[in-house]
Amino acid sequence: MTLQHDMTRVQTLKFLGETFRSAGIDTAQRDARLLLLSAAGISHLDLIQSPRETLGHEVAEKLSDQIARRLKREPVARILGEWEFWSLPFTLSPATLVPRPDSETVVAAALIALKERRHASDGLRILDLGTGTGCLLISLLHELPGATGIGVDLHDEAVQTAWLNAKRNAVDQRAEFIVSNWGEKLNTRFDLIISNPPYIPDRVINGLEPEVREHDPRLALSGGTDGLDAYRAIADHLPDLLAPGGIVGLEIGSDQSETVSGLYRRAGYEIEGPFADFGARPRALILRKDQA
Repeated sequence: MTLQHDMTRVQTLKFLGETFRSAGIDTAQRDARLLLLSAAGISHLDLIQSPRETLGHEVAEKLSDQIARRLKREPVARILGEWEFWSLPFTLSPATLVPRPDSETVVAAALIALKERRHASDGLRILDLGTGTGCLLISLLHELPGATGIGVDLHDEAVQTAWLNAKRNAVDQRAEFIVSNWGEKLNTRFDLIISNPPYIPDRVINGLEPEVREHDPRLALSGGTDGLDAYRAIADHLPDLLAPGGIVGLEIGSDQSETVSGLYRRAGYEIEGPFADFGARPRALILRKDQA
């Protein structure tokens, strides 16, 4: 059976779900709904109110192309060209990771750690190392209306994407994005430094699901032999970047809590966490400089 232009929306959802499940796609029904909404240019409410409206030739053709791409294991986010993070929309590019719900743990942990400064954020300076789409920095600026921030990335295309996302989410007047290798080119100190660095050991990458290994930029995945290269680089730069009393929020791999904590504890930082993601896995650490 193939997609037909005279299928109703509800028939299409059933067809897509079955097609994706047969291909071994775990998020079959979610993907079916998102692709249908995109191809038809409708909202979830439209779908609920008019489930028996037929697709028509134009929508069926567009949806057929999207189905083919998804069956080749291209992520839905890449097909749509955007994804939601912290309830905000983010445009994607080939140079950026798809923002993942697990990374929201870093934003939440940072807001918890800021405590009273969360409600008195005037003058707060934020640095996002390896900004990608800018999702961490932009989400925090959205929550902290008095804060300003800089996002750095090694890839110019990622920097341009982050800038577009800052404009899209109306924080561009308080954000700056530059091409830099971690903390290079920066000559100021920050009250909050955040990062979702590449932390996957190189030997593991080829065994990841095709949605990740074939579509996410390897530069944003590769953590070196042991997955800790980026954490070491960040640790080297922190003495020149972190303001007195400042904090650092880092995303970590679910099995890296002890190793990353140990690395920064030896460098003189106090560790808070790990903070768990939605799957109850360790996902973020907060660092403070030991003042002793």
